[in-house]
Amino acid sequence: MTSLVVSFLTSLLVTLLVVKSAGRYVGDSDLSGPQKFHVRPVPRIGGIGVFAALWAGAVLAQYSGHPESAGLWWLLACSLPTFISGLAEDLTKNVSPRRRLVFTAISASAAVWLLDAVFTRTDIPGVDHLIIYTPFAIALTVFVVTGLANAINIIDGFNGLASMCVLMMTLAIAYVAFQVGDTLILTASLITAGAVLGFFVWNFPAGLIFLGDGGAYLLGFILAELSVLLLRRNATVSPMFPLLLCAYPIFETMFSIYRKKFLRGMSPGMPDGIHLHMLVYKRLMRWAVGSREAKALTSRNSMTSPYLWLLCLLSVIPAVLWWNSTRILSIFLLIFVVGYLLLYWRIVRFKSPKWMIYRRTIR
Repeated sequence: MTSLVVSFLTSLLVTLLVVKSAGRYVGDSDLSGPQKFHVRPVPRIGGIGVFAALWAGAVLAQYSGHPESAGLWWLLACSLPTFISGLAEDLTKNVSPRRRLVFTAISASAAVWLLDAVFTRTDIPGVDHLIIYTPFAIALTVFVVTGLANAINIIDGFNGLASMCVLMMTLAIAYVAFQVGDTLILTASLITAGAVLGFFVWNFPAGLIFLGDGGAYLLGFILAELSVLLLRRNATVSPMFPLLLCAYPIFETMFSIYRKKFLRGMSPGMPDGIHLHMLVYKRLMRWAVGSREAKALTSRNSMTSPYLWLLCLLSVIPAVLWWNSTRILSIFLLIFVVGYLLLYWRIVRFKSPKWMIYRRTIR
């Protein structure tokens, strides 16, 4: 727990320093666009605090004599291309999504080489017959890690949304790592959880700073690598565990690609305004409609996230309870996908479930 506390305090203080000192110079002043929901310039470099906290946790592990501190350093070294490319986009607005994905793939490839972080089983019919071939296993691993990093960036749309989801997922991985006695994954997960929590304090509900692409891609990469390593190092953990655990961001991304390419005839890389979290914001936060005051709009932004936290929990909880049962996890994954589609269909057609409608007037 010491590693969690140290990373939390580091993230808390460094992020505060960024908000106070750098906000005026690197604030996101672009308030237009389908994915812009803030009402004042906000710094998008929250990833700096998270990154600093991860390194602080690794330093603590090194000097406390942690038996697998070298693994933490290699993991952080592998994350550098991902973080730097994302941070460069936050600062310059000139790094394309394709380039960020390429750098994330480089990070994933480095982890394959330095940490042996590669899938060896999936429990998916047909795939396990191919994964015995090393090139296929490496290609699949790089694809999955890159995809999950991008998925976390996609759900990073509202105050506290992505950070709380990642926090729940990393704590779930920490729990399973504790169950199987994997000290490397346990320590890395607790360090990541502390780093996210320190950022979360300043991000929710006031929205004083955003993760940005650097923070979102970094956390997505770390989450993906922890999942791969957990499976690689522990045969008792079902491959369906990380898939169900991260079902919300993964399926949000897959459905977004399908919706854009096949239903709307547009490039999957183009931003639009009808992701599930955006629909919740636009069609369920009725208590703030009509008021354009900054306080009301910020509240509307922040109160969107708890709805999606609940959705995320619907996959996290069964993943934690049945982490070693592929059969049960597969059933819950199917339930989640069907539930997501039904929920999206109702909201997009203005038939929101009554339990999701929260009416209140803010003056």
